[in-house]
Amino acid sequence: MAIYRRNYKPYAGPLTPAWSRWFILFRYSRRNLFRSKFMTGLFVVCFFYPMLCLLQIYLAHSVSFLEQIGIPSRVIAIDNEFFFRFMGVQGVLAFLMTALAGPGLISPDLANGALPLYFCRPFSRAEYVLGKSSVLAILLSQMTWVPGLVLFAMQASLAGLSWTWSNLWIAGSLVLSSLIWIAILSLLAMALSAWVKWRIVAGALLLAVMFFGAGFAQAINTVMRAEWGHFFNVAYLMTTVWNSLFRVDTEHAIPVVEAWIALLVYCAICLGLLMRKVRAYEVIR
Repeated sequence: MAIYRRNYKPYAGPLTPAWSRWFILFRYSRRNLFRSKFMTGLFVVCFFYPMLCLLQIYLAHSVSFLEQIGIPSRVIAIDNEFFFRFMGVQGVLAFLMTALAGPGLISPDLANGALPLYFCRPFSRAEYVLGKSSVLAILLSQMTWVPGLVLFAMQASLAGLSWTWSNLWIAGSLVLSSLIWIAILSLLAMALSAWVKWRIVAGALLLAVMFFGAGFAQAINTVMRAEWGHFFNVAYLMTTVWNSLFRVDTEHAIPVVEAWIALLVYCAICLGLLMRKVRAYEVIR
């Protein structure tokens, strides 16, 4: 438009509420995530095991059918260990999904210098991190505690009110164990992608943190003849916390309280590293 015409008028329509502007980042990031057919297919595969668990719950309450096919009803037990195994399988799938989807949330913005374009608009750093992390948080929630609560509701409806009240703590364990795992995966994936800026390398580093971290921890325990090397193994710390939440009787090399503290420290470190890189400009020396 030519300046001399002076026909420009500012936007006078309704404004988006300030508290919900981070939903814009979530909407477009999630849309870009599922443009890949591979990611969509992997997301669908992640629901095969919950469907199998749902069938197992139904069969556990179909005594006559089990007797017809010659399977004792006591073989299929729906208890705390059943939901612990469910979280173990879904936790591994959530890790694979994070390794593929997480690094692509922030690394393109940093590699292409797009953060100034975000922060010249009414976005704060906290809202940017919240909008990006909510993609992984909601995605992984749909794979972990949401189907877990569906399975618990199915079992509660078939087992009766007495079973529900005596095992209501399992529902809380499903939610709490999923949330701490989602927080660890989301913050770790975004922190690595923010510092590396290459999507493939960031995904490889996330795999290295989990797999090589376990080997490094075992090497420390062997050489030093101690147990504090497990603090470098995030998967071991998470398993220790899950065993405690689901009341699975296993021996732990480190106390559960220390495992909780170590996981929270990991979350704080990843959040600090992420906020350090997420800024409108970068000083290069």
